Amino acid sequence: MHVHVPLNHPELSILPQPASIVREEGYFQLTQDTVIVTDQKTQAIGMLLANVLAPALGFLPSVLTDEHPHLPTISLGIDSQLAHLGQEGYMLKVTAGQATLRAAHPAGVFYATQTLRQLLPVEIFSSTPVNQTWNIPAVSVEDFPRFSWRGCMLDSARHFIPKQEVIKLIDVLTLHKINVLHLHLTDDQGWRIEIKKYPRLTEVGAYRKETVIGHARRPQGYDGTPHDGFYSQEDLREIVAYGAARFLTVVPEIDIPGHAQSAIAAYPELGVLQAPVEVATTWGIHPYLYNPTEEVFQFLKDVLSEVMAIFPSTFIHIGGDEAIKDQWKGSQQVQAIIKDLGLKDEDELQSWFLSQIGTFLAHNNRRLLGWDEILEGGLPSGATVMSWRGIDGGIVAAQSHHDVVMTPTSFAYLDYYQSNDPVEPLAIGGYLPVDKVYAFDPIPTVLTPEQAQHILGAQCNLWSEYVPTTKHLEYMLFPRAIALSEVVWTPKEHLEFSNFRRRLTVHEARLASLNVNFRPVEKLDQEQMFPARK
Repeated sequence: MHVHVPLNHPELSILPQPASIVREEGYFQLTQDTVIVTDQKTQAIGMLLANVLAPALGFLPSVLTDEHPHLPTISLGIDSQLAHLGQEGYMLKVTAGQATLRAAHPAGVFYATQTLRQLLPVEIFSSTPVNQTWNIPAVSVEDFPRFSWRGCMLDSARHFIPKQEVIKLIDVLTLHKINVLHLHLTDDQGWRIEIKKYPRLTEVGAYRKETVIGHARRPQGYDGTPHDGFYSQEDLREIVAYGAARFLTVVPEIDIPGHAQSAIAAYPELGVLQAPVEVATTWGIHPYLYNPTEEVFQFLKDVLSEVMAIFPSTFIHIGGDEAIKDQWKGSQQVQAIIKDLGLKDEDELQSWFLSQIGTFLAHNNRRLLGWDEILEGGLPSGATVMSWRGIDGGIVAAQSHHDVVMTPTSFAYLDYYQSNDPVEPLAIGGYLPVDKVYAFDPIPTVLTPEQAQHILGAQCNLWSEYVPTTKHLEYMLFPRAIALSEVVWTPKEHLEFSNFRRRLTVHEARLASLNVNFRPVEKLDQEQMFPARK
């Protein structure tokens, strides 16, 4: 018997909303007698589920590989007949006697466990025992994602994000079925990844002597406080493995050819000027580019070889953005290279430069990913574009049969103000409230169905120039990253902001129990009190 419960019922406050969910009659009781039964391919997922439930339960549920008909059971398993739901889709059936989670692939089973957690009372996210018996509403769920790329970019280069915070955020992101963590690891203001062949990259490049105070357009001096930090290769392997166990891919970004000042500070011979420079202490775009010589290409290949040994990701992000060409224009050596290669200008030189890197990555069975500036001068063969300066770059790339991740500033840049309230912490500028994030459609209407197949998905980006602490980082991410997670998971026809908001109100108790700092939904009602930002 179906019980018609509105989807905004507190018992069904699931984020992102499943493709299909039907409330059935009754409840499954999770008690001290409940066991988790898995097959071989889902045993690790069963252990993850047991471990996240244990704090609130006050005990660690048993994870077994044999059925026990006389015990209340959460059953995890692979079912090849569900192949029509794709790599990440799943079926979840909860009855009074059992909760059954099935998918054609392990990733789908994992996502079913994240939905199951959100069907439990919000107190299940508590870190202390609060109950002996937990009711899970009987439901039938059939679910699958709209897009394969559901991403979030974190910028450790401007302000370092400690390893444990990254791991905490992986837990929160994967709860919302985000499956890509894009780590921005190098920039003018800091180099954050250990490269064993070039130790000065972190000995020098991971350290800046101070940081500008206030906004870059209205500087108020410097704080006089050194800022440093980097991930050892072992740190990054731990992060990668932690994400992989939760079906999240960590994509590294190593900026080329611009945003290179921290690397050139460590090794001046990499730069066009080949002169000493400090790691940048101010924000904005800096003029330091890598010199397009064989020696520098060898350096970059060495760096990327160590990067690829850490990150199994198919995609390696090489930046390609905001490369001011002044130093190339002013260099006789670079101008001679342009002439020798028969190139028209510096934009074509950047395209050639990145093509060399793309070829190197392809020889290592990896794919080049870059910001939409890589379109300038000609898109390197096989490149995938992250469209950030609006959606036009993504449209051009998709029409040229290149894959695209949509991440336009107007919908996906979480370093923008999320409110006009004057007490909001300093941000880079812009205005991006949660309802606008939720209104984003990653597929431009001008694309044909065939071209739209090249839109892999979307991601939100949180640049950290004005995000100095992890508490601030979480405040800027949530709930906007959750809105993005629903945009990229839930069928377009099911998206409704008022419904999302009602579920988010319930969901806030989960975030609070997970010790996540977030901007409360109630503050949305205060927006009309504040004039628009100038």
